[in-house]
Amino acid sequence: MNTTPGQPALALNTGFAIPQLGLGVYQAEAGSEAYDAVITALELGYRHIDTASIYGNEADVGRAVRDSSLPRSEVFVVSKVWTKDQGYDQTLRACERSLQLLGLDQLDLYLVHWPKPETRKDTWRAMERLTREGMARAVGVSNYTIRHLEQLLATANTPPAVNQVEFHPFLYQRELLQFCRAQGVVLEAYSPLTRGERLNDKTVCAIADKHGATPAQVLIAWCLTLGLVVIPKSVRRARLMENLDSIALKLDEEDMDRLGALDEGFRTCWNPEELP
Repeated sequence: MNTTPGQPALALNTGFAIPQLGLGVYQAEAGSEAYDAVITALELGYRHIDTASIYGNEADVGRAVRDSSLPRSEVFVVSKVWTKDQGYDQTLRACERSLQLLGLDQLDLYLVHWPKPETRKDTWRAMERLTREGMARAVGVSNYTIRHLEQLLATANTPPAVNQVEFHPFLYQRELLQFCRAQGVVLEAYSPLTRGERLNDKTVCAIADKHGATPAQVLIAWCLTLGLVVIPKSVRRARLMENLDSIALKLDEEDMDRLGALDEGFRTCWNPEELP
């Protein structure tokens, strides 16, 4: 796919490229809110939109992608199969439903939303079939720990292209990042802004002041500098612009070290380590 000039992209193990900064639409209300957020994001220069069946806004995301002036090949669209829809046949049907709602012929990336224990192997077999049949250009997982990835890789014919997890300086999952890199899996960060709960941290604010940036831009730039895909969410034009401008923020080694030292195991979401 083509990406907007000046925007970084990462190579997937499928040979395709994924824009490194995307828009997450979790909690964007179905209807005009989700539609307007995506239309605005694409207008500003975003080329990566991340949704999921459980978000309830796939139809609005798809309509915005289709209504934009952009060729389909220039927008990287991601969705996910929710826990209750996992299993072999169920996953195939779930992907078909998502494509129908989105009004698209193909997803650029389809993810297993959670590592549901009972159906994990069957779900992945279905994901592999989706790529063979062209319904998804790449498949991956979300909320997988090293243990879950090891189990998947032991039997998979196709390794996941992406593992999407909560990741920010206050939850610096070093071992998971190293494992994914060693396996050729791109790590993707959701909740990179800690849902606003650490934006006032004194270290983050000091680094923001140093660069004439905002705390949110510092947190996004940290993820980008580490080589992660990052999907901050917003429905406000000003915030969408602010997040996109994080691409231009260049953190130095001292900045990265100071931010990396903030790890406290802080999660804004449920811990997937609790799943067997």
